[in-house]
Amino acid sequence: MKIYPQVFIGDKVTIDDNTTLYPGVKIYHDCKVGKNVVVHSGVVIGSDGFGFAPQEDGSYKKVPQIGYVQIEDNVEIGANTVIDRATMGATIVRDGVKLDNLIQIAHNVDIGKNTVIAAQTGISGSSKIGERVVLGGQVGVVGHIVVAKGSQIQAQSGVNRSIKDEGKNGAAHL
Repeated sequence: MKIYPQVFIGDKVTIDDNTTLYPGVKIYHDCKVGKNVVVHSGVVIGSDGFGFAPQEDGSYKKVPQIGYVQIEDNVEIGANTVIDRATMGATIVRDGVKLDNLIQIAHNVDIGKNTVIAAQTGISGSSKIGERVVLGGQVGVVGHIVVAKGSQIQAQSGVNRSIKDEGKNGAAHL
């Protein structure tokens, strides 16, 4: 394992063999990082998800984010990417995923094996991204949907409903 200066590793974090954490990485408490993982500068893993419950008076009350983030093996995470902890359970980045710079992955998202995601993409809470999906740059994925295995989403697309047919070009039916 290689840990560069100014890395923060919170309580009860587990990090497996042959992982590299570049300067300025922050990993909050209880998160899990697999083996052969590369995490570039400025990445935050395990920050609170965007969970607020509306109150009768119009204000918002924070919903406790008590889950964690699981980064599986052979993952690469680009600079200044943020992966939020789950409200309950886990936000999961599965084996072989490659994330570009400046990506937002919200609470309870599950990203399937060998998926690649380009810069400035945002995935909203509780969405499930299948295996071998390709998300172009600046794709926005709404919460609580499923993107089928093998889907390819064109850059600057907005995905506002589930894509159920495997191996299709998602932009064709949006």
